[in-house]
Amino acid sequence: MDDEYAKLIRRMNPPRVVIDNNACEDATVIQVDSVNKHGILLDVVQVLSDMNLLITKAYISSDGLFFMDVFNVIDRNGDKIRDTEIIDYIQRRLENNPGFAPSMRESVGVVPSEEHTSIELTGIDRPGLLSEVCAVLTDLHCNVVNAEIWTHNNRAAAVVHVTDDSTGHAINNPSRLSTIRDLLCNVLRGSSDLKTARMTLSPPGVTNWDRRLHQIMFADRDYEKRAERAGQRGSRDGDTSSFPHVAVIDCIEKDYTVVTMRAKDRPKLLFDIVCTLTDMEYVVYHGVVQTIRTEAYQEFYIRHVDGFPISSEAERERLIQCLEAAIERRASEGMELELSTKDRVGLLSDITRIFRENSLCIKRAEISTENGKAKDTFYVTDVTGNPVDPKIIDSIRRQIGDMALQVKHNSNLSQKASPSTIGFLFGNLFKAGSFQNFKLNRSYS
Repeated sequence: MDDEYAKLIRRMNPPRVVIDNNACEDATVIQVDSVNKHGILLDVVQVLSDMNLLITKAYISSDGLFFMDVFNVIDRNGDKIRDTEIIDYIQRRLENNPGFAPSMRESVGVVPSEEHTSIELTGIDRPGLLSEVCAVLTDLHCNVVNAEIWTHNNRAAAVVHVTDDSTGHAINNPSRLSTIRDLLCNVLRGSSDLKTARMTLSPPGVTNWDRRLHQIMFADRDYEKRAERAGQRGSRDGDTSSFPHVAVIDCIEKDYTVVTMRAKDRPKLLFDIVCTLTDMEYVVYHGVVQTIRTEAYQEFYIRHVDGFPISSEAERERLIQCLEAAIERRASEGMELELSTKDRVGLLSDITRIFRENSLCIKRAEISTENGKAKDTFYVTDVTGNPVDPKIIDSIRRQIGDMALQVKHNSNLSQKASPSTIGFLFGNLFKAGSFQNFKLNRSYS
């Protein structure tokens, strides 16, 4: 009866979306009013992230029956959203109940679609792993059409879309799928990962790769081994400006747990935070997001789905670990290389082999194919995690083609974010610790 009543309330109060280019001088303002339900904040943020919009400021309120949020957004060029077709599309997506994100699953499963077979991989990261995976897929007559690969804390995860290289369609034969699974698991295990390496097919209905990769790495417990990571952070000349800082404190007066975060700003940062909170079954009741120059600040007042705030130090520490991992997984570590060339069977295998032969380590990759053209992005370091020698990149470009492979960005040369102690939004409303007490409550050591 409660479910039916909730459905009735939502039908009687459909989402209302207002997109305004006049309310703010330097951003498009998107206001979303809707009946509240668990996960709606993630649904909205996912729509904006899927459109490659940057959220520079946000105010979130969902304490009660209704959800009322305001987002300031710009495109990747830093401009307002003025294309009427894009504005109409965003409005339709947000008003048509964008609740398509799958819930958190305890295990990772597999199913081919009509167009492609979606493969999920996880295991211990090592230099040359992607090259070995691509070589196996090529030998098995699988063509990689799209993929996304993340590495974090010595773990690797990937979602890969493949087709049969002769038909261009999904691979459905159970015997062949079993062979692919067995051989890829052998590659993922290597000589040291005999238990945790996994290759599966994606479960039906999974449409958002980003959320799925977060779920895979969360299930793989990549957020652990913080002592080792802390040592790595402290060893880099004492500089921690590029690492996230997360604090979880109590707001006793209003019975909330307050999560505050400061990190280097980047696309989809808010999505990564909200995705993790949602999949860990926390509800955001109030929140604020603000970007100042190159730094992002986020503050959320949360409770567990059962209505209670965090009550134990162990749960508090686990949430900090998971949020920091969520921020770091998509961090653009190393040099960004962009490949743009005519697609062919085995192309990705050849490219990753050349990287491996030149001692490059792929930290993250985005692989896409459209209209017969491959457009791939790789974030690379040397095998020790240090910046790549420019002479090696010049040599690789000569092998692949100077016009095909371009250096887009080098994070090691980026300007460091200046430290800040900003505090905002709910400090006066709830008289809680907020960012003013941020450095006193937690600094990453």
